[in-house]
Amino acid sequence: MRLVACDARTVSLGVRPGMALADARVRIPELRAEAADPAADLRWLERIADACDRFTPLVAIDPPNGLTLDVTGCQHLFGDEAGMIAEVETRMRRWASEVRIAAAATPEAARALARHSSAPAPDEAAALRHLPITALELDAKATTALRRAGLKTIGALADRPPAPLAARFGPVVIDRLDRLLGRSDSRITPRRPAPSLAFERRFAEPVATVDAALEIIGELAASAALALEERQRGGRRFDVRLYRSDGHVIKLAVETGLPLRDPIRIMRLISERIGTLADPIDPGFGFDMIRLAIERDESMQSAQLTLEGGPENTEALGGLIDRLSARLGRERIVRFIARDSHMPEQTALGLPAVDKVRAASWPMQRPGEPPLRPTHLFHPPQPIEVTAAVDGAPQRFRWRRQFHDVARFEGPERIAPQWWRHPPGSPDLTRDYFRVEDMRGRRFWLFRYGLYGEERPTPRWYLHGLFA
Repeated sequence: MRLVACDARTVSLGVRPGMALADARVRIPELRAEAADPAADLRWLERIADACDRFTPLVAIDPPNGLTLDVTGCQHLFGDEAGMIAEVETRMRRWASEVRIAAAATPEAARALARHSSAPAPDEAAALRHLPITALELDAKATTALRRAGLKTIGALADRPPAPLAARFGPVVIDRLDRLLGRSDSRITPRRPAPSLAFERRFAEPVATVDAALEIIGELAASAALALEERQRGGRRFDVRLYRSDGHVIKLAVETGLPLRDPIRIMRLISERIGTLADPIDPGFGFDMIRLAIERDESMQSAQLTLEGGPENTEALGGLIDRLSARLGRERIVRFIARDSHMPEQTALGLPAVDKVRAASWPMQRPGEPPLRPTHLFHPPQPIEVTAAVDGAPQRFRWRRQFHDVARFEGPERIAPQWWRHPPGSPDLTRDYFRVEDMRGRRFWLFRYGLYGEERPTPRWYLHGLFA
């Protein structure tokens, strides 16, 4: 068993990560060790990242113990860059016993300064040149080769022409160096894409009640409606975040089936969502920031009127779907869409009703003809006992302990397996479907699974559906 991480006091006593636990206890008999839990560490890092959303919407996780924030255009909210860094450090002290913060022009430079610089430097370029070569985070072999060549700092490496360095140590060295020094474009990959629109309120005195917070969210929704109207767009997903003064973030999200910008309807959906929470919202010591973000939006034109003069029912139906989805959950309210597949059980798919997807058109039934497919399908198909001639139509079958004599039949309709998905010799076989009617007028959809003598010596029969 080896140590994964150590606190500052343990390191000062000569114990380092990677050391065997037994050796560490020899040096510090009273050493307290906890089992490593990388998954819990990652969850904790994600909670800290949620708290950092108050500074910028562009936050990237840098496992196992780092975060990178793109604060471009956000410094003025805190006075200047120094004020913002001070605010970040003050809040992060609530989450971690040791915090190292650095600001630079590129993510790699900020990471290197935070990990390898002992103190903030007034000159970023000079501070980067004084960093050790380990700031490039190369593999051990490349780092050792650079040190043996006398290149022990970033400055020493930056003064050399790039072509000989790439030829001797590999192009990855030049790529890391250019990213560190800002010679090439480098950006973070945020946890969530930047919202289309975002509106927020910050408070010197925290908001202490949920009702007051809802009133402020309503004001933000009204501002969002005006901005969406100017763009002739409507929101499809509204994300509300309540930032408590102790760092905890309460997240609420509602989705709509159609573009929406009516603040009353937006607040109704948010209220429905709050009513479904297992635990009521706890303001704690109050909310010092509230944000409403529009994660997705779409073009929204003027409503079309029907010939009778009233609005179409599409908007009313969409509002009903939105309310039910917010109250019961987006997976509980589904709509069936057609799929382009020759397999009967795959011609329809149930998706959340609030999702807007492109679907194939439903097959049209010929006038005066009976339906080709039953209205009810069994999943999985139910096995039955059939009396039939070899490779012929069913004459009698037994289903649920009851015999049915076939009066009429139509078929077979042969459906081949999906050969492009299943290799030869797979258990998926050919199906021969029959539409049959028994003596009492009830109609069934049967199929024989497998070809006589080719795929199976004695194919089995199944009941796949019932006609209305």
